[in-house]
Amino acid sequence: MFWYPLLAVLIWSGNAIVSKLAAGTIEPGAIAFYRWFIAWILLTPFMLRPLWQQRQQIRPYMKKFMLLACLGMMLNQSLGYYAAQSISAVNIGIHNALIPLFTVVLSLFLLKETPTLGILCGSVLSFSGLLGLVSEGSPERLLQQGISSGDLLMLVAVLSYALYGVLLKRWQLPFTGWQFIYLQMSCALLWLLPDFLRSDNLLLSRDNLPLVLYAALPASLLGTLFWLQGVRLLGANRTAIFMNLLPLFTALIAVGWLGERLHSFHLWGGGLTLLGVLLCQFWRQPLPGHTPATAM
Repeated sequence: MFWYPLLAVLIWSGNAIVSKLAAGTIEPGAIAFYRWFIAWILLTPFMLRPLWQQRQQIRPYMKKFMLLACLGMMLNQSLGYYAAQSISAVNIGIHNALIPLFTVVLSLFLLKETPTLGILCGSVLSFSGLLGLVSEGSPERLLQQGISSGDLLMLVAVLSYALYGVLLKRWQLPFTGWQFIYLQMSCALLWLLPDFLRSDNLLLSRDNLPLVLYAALPASLLGTLFWLQGVRLLGANRTAIFMNLLPLFTALIAVGWLGERLHSFHLWGGGLTLLGVLLCQFWRQPLPGHTPATAM
């Protein structure tokens, strides 16, 4: 059963490599649009009729679908492609490891969850690791040069995806997995279309077509299928733990395939970031003066 989320995370790690390979071969606005458009075309024959029959039930939720698509499929993916033009795939993987941490922190405010010692200590550790990563092991460098545009874009990307996850939990929209994903794809294409049309080169070529197809098929459809199957068999909480393997898999593929070099700041910065995320997830002791929220 654990193979399903493991394969999903491995596929998504490969997508970080695709993002890096796409830099210079296809514009970010083009690959972001093609990715979801191809997946949308493939799902349409199976989704169109049942969703048309449910159109009256869907209509009241369209504003929420538009916001979710903006956060999870437009901002997160597009900013990731733009970031890949200036930072390494290893850095992308480490940034993505922050999604569970940001999700937990946002849940304190939007879901009124109980603050814990794990969240406090984990946030400090992850921030320290992130500081080491974006400064390349020299924090004084940030004072002189500031954070790079690629790192800043990735921070916004992971923050948007974390907010996406929190809103999913808060709203609990009454739709099944593939219907839910298809509706988001439909909305995401509307968000992505302006940037796509502004792109200078929209042509698919022998060099960029395999990258687009990987993003559209394994990363968008197959990875999602494996992840949903993992949630069904293992439960959402146990499945989410596998996301902690994302930076490890990304780094291994980036070193082996792209020939990227691992520096010491990648190791200790990424290690502190991951340790902080694990503390947030598993150290559930409430902070003094706070009591666990009563289950609804």
